[in-house]
Parts: sequence; C-alpha cells; structure tokens
Amino acid sequence: MKTLRLALDWTPNVNHIGFLIGKDLGFYEQRGISLEIIDPRNDNYAVTPGKRLELGEADFAIAPFETVISLNNKEHRVDARAVYAILQQDLSSIAMLASSGVSSPRDLDGKSYASYKARYEDHIVKAMITNDGGNGDLHIVYPDKLGIWGTLLEGKADSTWIFDNWEGIEAESRNVALTRFAMRDYGIPYGYSPVILATGESIEQNREMYRSFIEATKDGYLYVQDHQSESREILASYVSAEERANIDLDRSIAITSPHFGNRQTCGVMEAHRVQAFLRWLVDAGLESSLIVEQNLYTNELVERG
Repeated sequence: MKTLRLALDWTPNVNHIGFLIGKDLGFYEQRGISLEIIDPRNDNYAVTPGKRLELGEADFAIAPFETVISLNNKEHRVDARAVYAILQQDLSSIAMLASSGVSSPRDLDGKSYASYKARYEDHIVKAMITNDGGNGDLHIVYPDKLGIWGTLLEGKADSTWIFDNWEGIEAESRNVALTRFAMRDYGIPYGYSPVILATGESIEQNREMYRSFIEATKDGYLYVQDHQSESREILASYVSAEERANIDLDRSIAITSPHFGNRQTCGVMEAHRVQAFLRWLVDAGLESSLIVEQNLYTNELVERG
C-alpha cells in the first residue's frame, strides 16, 4: 500500500467530497493507495497547500489555479502542474451582507475587504470594481485565514471572497441575506478553482500511481451524483458540528455536484479557459507574457489513454 498525502486548501467541505468518499468507501485502497488528508486546522493554516507541495510535505495540493502560476514564477521555481479541476464552473463570488446597501461592485469603493492574501486576489477584486466604473479604492484587511468568513458575518469587514456552494449555503441556512458578484459578470475570466496540483518530477516518477489516484478521485466525485444521501453522511462525518448545524448539506451537494462534470469531463481543464485567464493576468500587468507559454497544467492523468 502506497501512502499519498493530500493537502487541503480549506477545512473539509463540499468541494472535497470526492476525496472523502474515495477514502471512506475504499476507492483509493482498491488501487493500492492509503490516502492521508492534511487538514489546515492542524496548524491554523500556518503552511499553505502550495508550500507543503514545494517542501515535499504533500504529494498533492488543493489550491486555486493562481498557485501553480506562483510556484512556477517565484525566485526558486517549483515545477508544479495542475492535474485535475474539481469544478467545471467557478462557483465563487465576492460577497457582502445585503444590509450593507452595496448593489454593484463600484459601491465597494471606500469599503473594507477581508483578504486571504492569495496571489492576484486583491488586484482581481479591485479590477472588478474598476470594471464596474469605480475607482478600486478598497481598504484591504488580512484577518486569520480560517476566520475570514466570520469577519463578514460579524460586520468586521464589508466584503470577502466566498464559495457560493459552501459559505453561500451557510448564509441561506442561517437566513443571512448576501449580495454577491461573480467575476465572469464583470469582465474577469477567472480560472479553474480549486485544482489538484502535483510537481512535474513526481508525476514523472509515479505516473501510474498518480493516474490511479486520479481515477479513484474521479470515482469519488462521480459517486456523489447518484448517491446524494450516502454522500451527505460521509461529508457530515468530516465537517465540524457547527457546520452540520448551520449548513444545509443536501442543498450544498445538490448545487455543487452538477459542476463536477461527467465521466468524460470530470477533472478536465480546457485550454481556452486557462489561456483566457493567463492572458487577462498579462493584460492587467500582473504577470509577464512568459506565463502564456509555460507548462502549467496537464490532463494526462485524467484522460487515461
């Protein structure tokens, strides 16, 4: 049995359900894999998933596509690749309490934004504001990552970035009205998020094992679509008691699972979507044109030949 370590990008949630199902139902074990899941609660997110991949503390990392760009363009380059897209559509948005009176991104001028300090994040939010006719005059604050959602609910920040299929469902379940803006509605072709990352070297050295990992993962995500009740029970066993009490897990799964794709599309990254985001970053002056030609992703582990 080969142990593979997976670093999560957040506390266990609906975006991770395929891994959790694969682990609990033995999809990984059937392929000779013992999956170790690294939960960011273990160190209060002191080490990011991308950093764990860089340090060799994880075989796979869950992160937004921006992380693979960052790893490949830092001073001490890490040859990282995105190998699997968990969602085929961006389900994230910039959110604020409906009671804030904000009705469009330009209304965020002069207001606060709780940032995760992710690469390009602050620039993307400011671009959304300017694309809507505002000045991009945003007051950025950096709370502890795992407490950012709470800063919005408690009124300590005016806005933040959320997943509509998780925090958005929690807000609905708690009768907290939100106003939300999607990147695609304001001229930002945001990339795949989250994705699974691995290093190029590890892919070369463990190609068949990594393909088996991806196959088991794919089976986990596709299982959800036909087994919602069973999937809900597995997800519930991984999330906190507070989340079980405040998030309608059935609704979260129902909204999310269609975006995992089908047997042909699950995990696949389309070149035109990747290129659109990369070119946007270049045009925005956030990266050099070199990123457009870099080998940042591969579908080879998903599309087994």
